[in-house]
Amino acid sequence: MIEAAARRVTDNIQKVIIGKLETIRLLLVAVLCEGHILLEDVPGTGKTTLARSLAVSLGCSFRRIQFTPDLLPTDITGLSWFNQKTSEFEHRPGPVTAQVVLADEINRATPRTQSALLEAMQERQVTADGVTRPLERPFIVIATQNPVELEGTFPLPEAQIDRFLLRVALGYPDQAEENAILERFRASDPLPELQPVAGPADVLEWIGARRQVRVEESVRDYIVRIARATRQNPDIQLGASPRASLALYQSAQAWAAIHGRAYVLPDDVKQVAPPVLSHRLVISPQAQLRGRSAAELVGDIVAAVPVPVEG
Repeated sequence: MIEAAARRVTDNIQKVIIGKLETIRLLLVAVLCEGHILLEDVPGTGKTTLARSLAVSLGCSFRRIQFTPDLLPTDITGLSWFNQKTSEFEHRPGPVTAQVVLADEINRATPRTQSALLEAMQERQVTADGVTRPLERPFIVIATQNPVELEGTFPLPEAQIDRFLLRVALGYPDQAEENAILERFRASDPLPELQPVAGPADVLEWIGARRQVRVEESVRDYIVRIARATRQNPDIQLGASPRASLALYQSAQAWAAIHGRAYVLPDDVKQVAPPVLSHRLVISPQAQLRGRSAAELVGDIVAAVPVPVEG
């Protein structure tokens, strides 16, 4: 069921997005885990278009929040205002109440405003003026940030970065893909004509089906050994948390599901480990001086941890 649905959503998104099949599949992993995703790349690579295409394809409500230094927490969560006609305070919901929320350039807002997203991302609820309101499911935050431009930005704290299930970089298209982009957008933008191929109820059903994907004890132990290896690596100051282990477990389930399997293979774990773990690690200064990246270290760890074998 999930494999056919994933293929249908992927084909629909690719009516707008050229290539990027791996990235689209990772977005679907986040959807199946009802997790959040951090898209980190330079401007103009299609991050916003990809987020909007996903929301339209899933038939979910979509809101975009442009993060700026003067953005206030109430601009995200909503506020109460006094209605003079009724002589009562009324709550005006903020954009975070949508099912797919694009937090554009999230690192441009102050830490106080960034933290306004924490409760929504973790608890799937919003508290404003002392009243807690649950958010409509599915609820997914897609945040973007520019890794190159640092002036006027506020780096995300580790606590907030850890709330993102995946971090993905789109990268530049190759020559053939860039030519195809120019041809596709020659006459008009295809995004306004995109139609949903699913609905929120379908997404919730897929999430339930993902939870039924079987993970054998040996594969589960493999996931734990990878997470523990990040805590023992001398090049890593802060290793993967138990939340990271759970994220790796769920993401491997989702990767297996979209490929039509009811069980997780070690290769599924290997495939999703870099986007799940790399942004959660703090690299030692010595490793940074040697030019090592978190993704490279995760790759080394995955290659070094023995893979479980049958029998």
